[in-house]
Amino acid sequence: MTDENKTNRREFLKKGLSLGLIAGSATILGRPDFLLAQNAPQGLPDLVAVRNGEPDALFSKGIELMGGMNQFVKKGQTVVVKPNIGFPRLPQAAATTNPLLVKTIVERCYAAGARRVYVFDNVVLPTSANARNCYRLSGIEEAAKAARAIVVPVDDFSYRKVEIPDGKTLKTAEVHSLIFDTDVFINVPVLKHHSSAHLSIAMKNLMGIIKNRMEYHLTGLDQCITDFCLYRKPDLNIVDAYRVMMSHGPSGQNVENPTNVQVKKTILLSRDIVAVDAAATKIFGREPEEIGYIKMAHAQKIGNMNLKELKIVTFAM
Repeated sequence: MTDENKTNRREFLKKGLSLGLIAGSATILGRPDFLLAQNAPQGLPDLVAVRNGEPDALFSKGIELMGGMNQFVKKGQTVVVKPNIGFPRLPQAAATTNPLLVKTIVERCYAAGARRVYVFDNVVLPTSANARNCYRLSGIEEAAKAARAIVVPVDDFSYRKVEIPDGKTLKTAEVHSLIFDTDVFINVPVLKHHSSAHLSIAMKNLMGIIKNRMEYHLTGLDQCITDFCLYRKPDLNIVDAYRVMMSHGPSGQNVENPTNVQVKKTILLSRDIVAVDAAATKIFGREPEEIGYIKMAHAQKIGNMNLKELKIVTFAM
């Protein structure tokens, strides 16, 4: 092996291991030799993980490694960017998606030629005034509008009823009308603890595009989360693991400096909603098979939770 090859090998291992994909003593996205094998995957990667930067820089590098935004958004298309805006919390609480990340995604969509970019979330709170506070306090409304996104008002939603093909528990759902009318659907959840589902990530975030979400809790949360993915999977999933709520989820602590948040400065990108949830679970410090909906979705062939079977690119800023 030449000195140059040795240097490249050491540098890649350093970047892969420094990516923060380690929980305790266990490597997150596989053994170091598995990470090394992903140094130059053939074709575009199945999953990208980027760490140690600010949200805008993390996404910019991540989408570059995914082949560029024009792999997903074409000139003249309409786009829905669906963050988690589900609670009236400041960004520091990590209950909602990072606003700078949302802003950068919207900007990149327009740069790729998008005609319109919509941002919304179904906020289920006692009054529409409280729901509007979610948009405001999260910082997402201001950030999205600054990037020229059309932020859909929480009291101006419309839904259409659809059948769920092969759903085991969830047979129908009332889906936000924009999902039918858009060309590209980008799912941008925040990784966080969830008291019922253990973790809230990409698959769970899809509850924000349906009306009858309480049915999930009444009839079987994990299976309903899984079943809905049989209807519509996003074109791209971007998991915000910049700040991660480790407990008290999904709403978190409504304080300026919560004690249950870890700053991991990481984002994950994948077309595969199951794979990206599996990787995010590892970053949190759990195993994918411990999360009911991930295990069910893998079994129903919605996606692949076996990360060692995927082409993964890691990068440390």
